[in-house]
This record gives sequence, structure tokens and C-alpha cells, in this order.
Amino acid sequence: MEIFNLENHPHVELCDLLKFQGWCESGGAAKEAIAEGHVKVNGQVETRKRCKIVDGQKVSYKGMNVTVKA
Repeated sequence: MEIFNLENHPHVELCDLLKFQGWCESGGAAKEAIAEGHVKVNGQVETRKRCKIVDGQKVSYKGMNVTVKA
């Protein structure tokens, strides 16, 4: 599983995380994937595009997984 480091930030928005990970080509594509229910946070489908992802949460999309660390 990959690790995403928050680098002294309190959170990262879900749509930005997908973009930063390279899982989506753009913010618009990330928002569409989230709205369509393709993204899970801690095993649950998350449809809030700007959901704040914090330390310890796990995000999955199309078989790819990342854990967010502070």
C-alpha cells in the first residue's frame, strides 16, 4: 500500500488526493469518479468531492490504495 504524506497540513481534499496520486488526470475527472461512487474511504463509498482526508485514513480507487500519514 502506498503512503501519502500530509507534510504538516491538517488534511487533503479527496479530489486533490486522487489528482496528486496520479489516479485521475484532472480535478474534474477526480470529482466525476467520486460523484459516481468509485472511491472508498476506510472501506465506505465516499461521494463528497471535497471530503477532508486526515492522518490514518485509507483511500481506494480502481484497485489502488493509499494511506494518509501526517
